[in-house]
Order: sequence, then C-alpha cells, then structure tokens
Amino acid sequence: MPRQREVLVLNASWESLNRVSLHRALTYLVGERAEIVDRVPGRTIRAAGTHWPVPTIVRLVRYVRVQVTRRPVRCTRKGVLRRDGFRCAFCGRSGADTIDHVLPRSRGGHSGWLNLVAACRPCNSRKADRTPAEAGMRLLTAPRVPASYQVGWVQLTVEETHRLRRAQEQLLN
Repeated sequence: MPRQREVLVLNASWESLNRVSLHRALTYLVGERAEIVDRVPGRTIRAAGTHWPVPTIVRLVRYVRVQVTRRPVRCTRKGVLRRDGFRCAFCGRSGADTIDHVLPRSRGGHSGWLNLVAACRPCNSRKADRTPAEAGMRLLTAPRVPASYQVGWVQLTVEETHRLRRAQEQLLN
C-alpha cells in the first residue's frame, strides 16, 4: 500500500476545502478541531501513548467561512491545467499534463492566462515553436482569465468521492 501523504479536509458542511499533510491532519485531530470521516484500514499511528487511525478524509468540527477574493488570479501551471479541465486545447483528449504558449515565447508571447493552454505531450511536441496556424492545428477552446473560484477548488479523485459517499451514508443510517 502506498504511503499516505495527503489528507482531504472537509468543511463542517461537507464541502472540500483543501488537502493537508498527514501531520497537519493529526494536529487537527489532537486539537479536536476535526473528526475522522474515512481512514486507512488496519493502519494506526502511535503518538503520546495513544493510537490514532491514519485518516484519508477529515471534517472540521466548526464551519470555516471561505472568503472569495476578487483580486486577479495568479497564473500558474496547475491553474491553467485546472482551468482547461486537464483537456488538451488542440485535440480535446483528457489527461493533458503540459502547458503550451499559443504565441511562442521566442516570438514575444507572454506567460499569462490569455496565452497559455493545456496540451497533451504529442500535441505540444507537434506544435513546437510555432503558432497553431503554422502547425496546422486549431484551438478547440480559447484561453481566458478564470474566476478565482475556478482554479482554487479541490478536485476530488474518484476514490475520494466513493469514500465520502460511504461515510455520508453511514452517518445517515
């Protein structure tokens, strides 16, 4: 089994807030600021003479108000990939893991929201140091500046979604 590195943190209202390290999650639990929603079966951590289950999902006991900022969102690689839904802007395949400058940097293109798109490795290599028109490719989605909430959210994995549903069903039964 892979080593547990991150723990999903839910607000008291069951909304996903972020992911934290296992150490940070344990400080929430010890300080009684969170409760365990889901854990790794059969694994515990010994600390201060007690045994703690290894959490995969924790829920805060008190509601934390999340402030939505109106300031411009900083352009990052992860933000571009999230904005485009991890889909290649050229072929539409999911699983894009690189970003591409629409107007190459060598030709004066900047590294901002309006010049960056998510791209799969084959399309990124095919386009190379050319514009999409020169490479005979077209953009399926135009680059845009996202709202702050569109790049700051925590995307749940399929496994986390199933675990969360199971935990909610157990709570209701």
